[in-house]
Amino acid sequence: MRKSAYAFLEKLTDDDSIPGLHIEPIMNAADPRVRTGRVDSFYRAVLFKVQGQGQDAHYIYLGVWPHDDAIKVAKQTSLSVNPVNGIAELITSEPVPAPSAPAPVPAESRITPVVAPILVERGFDAQALVDELGIDQSIAEQALAATSQDELMEIAERAVEWQGLALLGLAEGDGLSDVKEALGIGEAAPAELSVGADDRLLWALQHPAARLQFAFIEDDDELRRAIEDNDFDAWRVFLHPEQRKYATTSYRGAFRLSGGAGTGKTVVLLHRARHLAQGCRHARVMLTTYTRTLADALRTDLRRLDPSLPVASELGDSGIYVTGVDAAVSAVLKAAGDDVAEAVATVLGPRSTTISRRTASEAWQEAIDASGPELPDDLRSPTFFIAEYAMVVLPQQIVSPDDYLRARRQGRGVALDRARRQAVWNVVSAYRARASINGSIDFTEAAAVAAAWLKLRGPRVDHALIDEGQDLSPSHWQFLRALTTPGEDDLFIAEDSHQRIYGQRVVLGRYGIPIVGRSRRLTLNYRTTFENLRLAVGVLSGADYVDLEEEPESSATYRSARSGPEPRLISAGSLVDELESAANIVREWLGEVDKPETLGILVRDAQLASQVVRGMEERGVRVRLVDGPRIPAGQPVVMTMHRAKGMEFSRVLLFDVNDAHAPARYVLKNASDAERSEILLRERSLLYVAATRARDELVIMWSGSRSELLPG
Repeated sequence: MRKSAYAFLEKLTDDDSIPGLHIEPIMNAADPRVRTGRVDSFYRAVLFKVQGQGQDAHYIYLGVWPHDDAIKVAKQTSLSVNPVNGIAELITSEPVPAPSAPAPVPAESRITPVVAPILVERGFDAQALVDELGIDQSIAEQALAATSQDELMEIAERAVEWQGLALLGLAEGDGLSDVKEALGIGEAAPAELSVGADDRLLWALQHPAARLQFAFIEDDDELRRAIEDNDFDAWRVFLHPEQRKYATTSYRGAFRLSGGAGTGKTVVLLHRARHLAQGCRHARVMLTTYTRTLADALRTDLRRLDPSLPVASELGDSGIYVTGVDAAVSAVLKAAGDDVAEAVATVLGPRSTTISRRTASEAWQEAIDASGPELPDDLRSPTFFIAEYAMVVLPQQIVSPDDYLRARRQGRGVALDRARRQAVWNVVSAYRARASINGSIDFTEAAAVAAAWLKLRGPRVDHALIDEGQDLSPSHWQFLRALTTPGEDDLFIAEDSHQRIYGQRVVLGRYGIPIVGRSRRLTLNYRTTFENLRLAVGVLSGADYVDLEEEPESSATYRSARSGPEPRLISAGSLVDELESAANIVREWLGEVDKPETLGILVRDAQLASQVVRGMEERGVRVRLVDGPRIPAGQPVVMTMHRAKGMEFSRVLLFDVNDAHAPARYVLKNASDAERSEILLRERSLLYVAATRARDELVIMWSGSRSELLPG
């Protein structure tokens, strides 16, 4: 049907008077502008023809149905302009049903609790909803009677898209002004459009809130992608009005956009990259993120969004350059070549300027064993030294023991007196000496050296768009600051502190990136359901998070525009029983979905992933272990929770979420009290990330003792 529909629309674009199209009005239709068109002998397209004052007509395409169904849809559907706010709305003439009545309760067991309706309790009435916002009278009356979030969600789903989102915003604590600002309500139509109904409708279709229902197709290539792409979610055109604002607004300096999982931060970045590249053909735009896997996903989505965008092949070239942040660091150091000596000395002190490879992961433990006899037991941990080096030593370019004795250690949580600092510095010196001999540096050192070199030689890009900013280190931020030309729209940062599964807490203002006053938050989840989101947010409860401005970060305002089944939590008596249950669930799902690769089984680590693959295949369920950015078609996917960051599945099974894997015992082993607190935050975030990968259905299972991180 995609091929036939495209051929029909292509002909319609060329000449709507072609007899074979059979563009015909419908008798007794709710809207006289509705038309049907002949796609083939059995299927009909439903459209609206809007003439306006121009010579050419505009067509609004609803879709393709079998002949009789198309006639029914055409008769019952109409286009209108909301008289209060000027938003174009696609509505049906069928009355909106009220919520279903509860089953009768025997008289002797009836209890009549006094529960105030949610919106009434928040101070809203019919005048606010109908006269000020423009919500349909029937929808408003039902919403004002709703006494639970579930009931209000059901009403919102039946409403026109923008009205449903407005109701959800009010229920979660937004004021009328907040909702109006988010949806662009208040923009008046030009006076000259007041006399022509069709022209007023064409203007109303351009309203930011109308874009929740209508997308404008600008050319044939865009139309073909919309129809022929097998994954409509990947065709990133439909932006919430608030998202569109952030994608196109110009800012006088660095800007931070935060938001929970699935709120569309990455979508905003993709559209903003296109906006900046199209605004100036010489613009050097870099789109970057923490891992190579996520960078590959950004690159793929950017091509899906607009294959015609100018792509830069090298960092610093005109166009959009998509890369992982460490890959960008490597590109700068490669460009620096032998000129890097001064930067190395500035960051690391006297040492070999050879930096041909990365320092081995066991180097810190070797330095502790060789030079840490005076270290107290609570500091004899590579975890402590990795964090101390990244958060204190490198950002302040400390190259001597005297510098370290005077250094500020904000937010580290581990007090060090003079003797303890000297003992720590002895280990740092040993670590650096061994790396100098080997001609190596670690990833944080590389970013710090690249930042120092850029400060000497100048920036390389005009605009840097940064995804997953919560996972970057201070050296990364110093590098990104030095990489970018300071000024308008220089840094645009998307982050969510609740998804920080790598690294430490960072405050941007300490690294030359002031964002106070240029920071906004998205709260509406587009990916997962209300029920799944409620469980995922429950994982975060009881823990204290702060954002990149060192302000408290709350998950209380997260909400979803969709509802679905309650997550299933399943306890198994043993790992064998758990594998049996998992195989049965995946078998059940395979009978219900067209694309097996949209089913995800997520686990804590690679060893458990291999066990699951073997266990499932022993039970006759073929699954595929995925360790990269691309998911092949044809089989359900098994991957680690870390690897699943940035991905989504229609249904997700979180396997073996017990007290051994959530939190993982091995990451807590030998951790000090201060380190333990930080590790537990990251473990909560990891489980939250995993749970929010599910679009529709979520199952969590375990054998042994249930994880303490799961909500009650």
